[in-house]
Amino acid sequence: MAVPFFKEIKIGAYLVKQKLMGRKRYPLVLMLEPLFRCNLACAGCGKIDYPDAILNRRLSVQECLDAVDECGAPMVAIPGGEPLIHKDIGAIVKGIVARKKFVSLCTNALLLEKKLAEFEPSPYLFFSVHLDGIKKHHDKSVCMEGGFERAVSAIKAAKERGFAVNVNATIFDGHPAEDIAEFLDFCKSLGVGVSISPGYAYERAPDQQHFLARRKTKELFRKVFALGKGKGWELMHSGMFIDFLAGNQEAHCTPWGMPTRNIFGWQKPCYLLGEGYAKTFTELMETTAWDSYGTGAYEKCANCMAHCGYEPTAADMTIKNPLKALKLALFGVKTEGPMAPEISLANQRPAQYVFEQQVHKTLTQLNAEKAQKAAEKAAHVAAKAAAEREPVQLTAAE
Repeated sequence: MAVPFFKEIKIGAYLVKQKLMGRKRYPLVLMLEPLFRCNLACAGCGKIDYPDAILNRRLSVQECLDAVDECGAPMVAIPGGEPLIHKDIGAIVKGIVARKKFVSLCTNALLLEKKLAEFEPSPYLFFSVHLDGIKKHHDKSVCMEGGFERAVSAIKAAKERGFAVNVNATIFDGHPAEDIAEFLDFCKSLGVGVSISPGYAYERAPDQQHFLARRKTKELFRKVFALGKGKGWELMHSGMFIDFLAGNQEAHCTPWGMPTRNIFGWQKPCYLLGEGYAKTFTELMETTAWDSYGTGAYEKCANCMAHCGYEPTAADMTIKNPLKALKLALFGVKTEGPMAPEISLANQRPAQYVFEQQVHKTLTQLNAEKAQKAAEKAAHVAAKAAAEREPVQLTAAE
């Protein structure tokens, strides 16, 4: 089942509606993280380095669906952790599909074949399988030999069952353009589209040596797109975002375009940075200091070109410049000549490291909740024991 064309129509209509209503900031995709636990330990991941008390937390089905309703975005991406570990993931997806929201279920696919029976093919659902390049790069990225073959097997199984499937690829330093082109050729032969993006340097990631700098990212993607001329790769991005990756235009991210809800709450400011949390979506939108983040404004954002920040920007640019978007669709991106000027980093504020405070706060809260439950249980047991020790009072009739 191919990703339906009406998905683009519905999302396009949503974007136009927001513009007509004069909204400056609005969500495009809800990033819904129901858990952080994963069955892999990727060296470049900054999502799994938590104490067990946090890794064992899950958003409930109701919490997930409430977040979908509260946010109102037309599309929901479910990353993690590994979502298929969640025992209620089938019910979560079913509830979102029933709301006629598009669902991108992101998975490393290790459990996908086993879990397929929990889902039903739908034009609103597609699996987004994590596959970081050809075998040697993917297996190194996920720190697991044989991971590539298992993911490909799961992709084939899902497609045979009638599900829409695409691939999401994170590109790191050390991936030659020729290898990326080979990977995109392989995905074409497999019959899947590809979402491709440079990796973000999570501050908690074990491997900090293989994230691409901004200039190097543009040079690499120019080479990749030059190698792909005429090959018909199916890239799951707008032409504007691809043009941005190739260095042909500069843009500022729109982090509110893909807001994140996870076990901590609504994450400020974006999926990649956790520097505070709001209790509600409205609070997130109204209290986040949006202008304090982004390339040129904040040191942690200096090299970021990830799709979760810039695809919403590209969508906005497409609405504002439809003729340019049409030209890119017809002729592709430029892969030679001067690049657009870089955003100056001269006035960016220095990085702040506040995440440990949130972890400590959450652990303190969890311990308090655990102690409260233990006290309530002890009181219940004591009350029951006391009742059992009381003598039976006979009535006069007895």
